[in-house]
Amino acid sequence: MNMEHVGKKVLVVGSGGREHALVWALRNSPQVGQVLCTPGNAGIASLAECVPLPVHDYEGIARYAVEQEVDLVVVGPDDPLAGGIVDVLKAQGLRVFGPDRKAAEIEGSKVFMKHLLHKYKIPTAAYAAFDNFTEASAYVHQHMLPVVIKADGLAAGKGVVIAHTHEEAIEVLHELMVVGKFGSSGSKVVIEEFMLGEEMSILAFVDGETVRVCEPAQDHKPIFDGDRGPNTGGMGTYSPLPQFSPSILEKARRTIIEPAARAMVAEGRSFHGLLFAGLMITPDGESKVIEFNARFGDPETQSVLPRLKSDLFEVLWAVAEGSLQEIELEWHDHAAMCVIVAAEGYPGDVRRGDVITGLEQAAESALLFHAGTVCDEDGTWRTAGGRVLGVVGLGDNVAAAKAKAYEAVQRIQFSGMQYRSDIGVKSERIQVQTR
Repeated sequence: MNMEHVGKKVLVVGSGGREHALVWALRNSPQVGQVLCTPGNAGIASLAECVPLPVHDYEGIARYAVEQEVDLVVVGPDDPLAGGIVDVLKAQGLRVFGPDRKAAEIEGSKVFMKHLLHKYKIPTAAYAAFDNFTEASAYVHQHMLPVVIKADGLAAGKGVVIAHTHEEAIEVLHELMVVGKFGSSGSKVVIEEFMLGEEMSILAFVDGETVRVCEPAQDHKPIFDGDRGPNTGGMGTYSPLPQFSPSILEKARRTIIEPAARAMVAEGRSFHGLLFAGLMITPDGESKVIEFNARFGDPETQSVLPRLKSDLFEVLWAVAEGSLQEIELEWHDHAAMCVIVAAEGYPGDVRRGDVITGLEQAAESALLFHAGTVCDEDGTWRTAGGRVLGVVGLGDNVAAAKAKAYEAVQRIQFSGMQYRSDIGVKSERIQVQTR
């Protein structure tokens, strides 16, 4: 591969645990001379120069990147991608990893995504889309329960509800479509059949029709053990998934991810960036799409990147340059588990400002990716968001990685701290085979 980019300057856009993991992986690249992050967070500040520009200041970020002669901009969050930040950056001649506005609609609109899947015969749940509350309510009354109700637009991972009664479904529809719980994101909804099975997350680097899939991970969305309670942005992940045969990942690449990449090209929305496929693996081993995201998953990234043996910078650069076909991904054999430590009140209104102790001790046995923290001038760490930290353990297998992660979690303390104690428990069951 062309190695002229030694010592390159990279700007990461975002401020969460995903961006901390990206900065960490980029700093480990011998190709990278400096990493900048806007706006970043207190944890990221130990690895990168943080610049106080909000992610929605597209023009300001573009001007800064040009002034700093940044070689590659990597966009983390979903909102700016859906808002067209990549278009603004590219208009200034910048090299960017991330899809443009038209391609990012695969995440920005669930209605668009479902219509795309239906048109190109990519496996997914049966569904109907509505922009009228009365019609949506009538549909719910005519269909078997439970049903899955999804806000059309972005809702920080919280716009999905599984409704088990007609009353609950109508209440959810009313909150989304009439009350406007998520603003314009809920003015349209998708109502889907409920799928039985086990979830799998696949991150895939996509360059038009060229696809390179990552090792799979599994997220845990509900706040409480046993998949109980309201959905969150994710309470933990692990990789690999020993309960699934390798053929399931291969079949998902062949029947879902590559066809989706081709479909986007056919629609005039060629995707260049990270395509995240959230899949349901049914009891008979079939894969169906739950969702597509147009960026690195959070917290999947925190467990997948520590397993990537390939140089992340080279992969991102290749996508930005249109040469992903020259890249083959290599992976470490070890396992990784990310346990999310969250603040009191999450996923609802959270309390901020609680003192965090034990970070130095926790870092002795795990990687710590900061999501919602601040650091006082005297070195005191405090909570500053819903998901506070991603605690990542590494080990020879999932059980060993789990032991490391929870050993570190036990060393962290703050008032109201909450986390799931059962991340990875599904990895212990019998392997699923495809037909």
